[in-house]
Amino acid sequence: MVKSFLMLGQSNMAGRGFIHEVPPIYNERIQMLRNGRWQMMTEPINYDRPVSGISLAGSFADAWCHQNQEDTIGLIPCAEGGSTLDEWAVDEVLFKHAITEAKFAMQSSELAGILWHQGESDGMNGNYKVYYKKLLLIIDALRKELNAPGIPIVIGGLGDFLGKEGFGKSCTEYKFINQELQKFAFEQDNCYFVTASGLTSNPDGIHINANSQRKFGLRYFEAFSNKQHVLKPLVNEDELLNLRYARTHTKGEKIYIKSMDFALVKISYDEFVSQVMQINND
Repeated sequence: MVKSFLMLGQSNMAGRGFIHEVPPIYNERIQMLRNGRWQMMTEPINYDRPVSGISLAGSFADAWCHQNQEDTIGLIPCAEGGSTLDEWAVDEVLFKHAITEAKFAMQSSELAGILWHQGESDGMNGNYKVYYKKLLLIIDALRKELNAPGIPIVIGGLGDFLGKEGFGKSCTEYKFINQELQKFAFEQDNCYFVTASGLTSNPDGIHINANSQRKFGLRYFEAFSNKQHVLKPLVNEDELLNLRYARTHTKGEKIYIKSMDFALVKISYDEFVSQVMQINND
């Protein structure tokens, strides 16, 4: 059975971590919805821009698979870089698109949760004052439209690197947004807040870097798995990531990786055939 998760928010949910900075995650039990089909996950998962990269969803899904050995996880990418909370309002395109994708995914999966990360675009001009009310309308409408009144929603906080430099310099009210996000998660049923404390950014000062996205995904899974808020970094994040990176790949995953290497001209066709034959003979 595929257990699916809806990815909503802006660029730090879509992912802007540089792909070359972390080991890749290949797991045939992690699927992503693309072109109406469940396909084996390859990062970037949420291809909203040509610059999309590592997001929190990869390590979230890998941790989920480690705990759930019999099932498959499906990721439904709907995040949109730079989007404001107003653009997620119930009568706007992003909300309608997310509902459409989720309902389509639910034809072949069980919707198990919603992953939310948004707020950088609203971290200025006093937008935090109406953030809670607007978010409540969105979340209530999501649950109603998807006929999932008790579905868990994991809400991530904004990074402490904001408001200082680069593109993040204008996000001067991120602490107030965090207060609203945390208050929302504390007060609403089946909502769990995840801290971004200690996470670091790309040189642009606004996008969570690849290694921190991996850690963020572990925190999201901790919140979802235990149905509780994660208010400080996990004590063993590096150890957990190293264990996941060291996982032995299945035969299908090894062949998939070689197919990727061939498609990206990292190996020749003859090398590809030879290496696949070796995998099949092992």
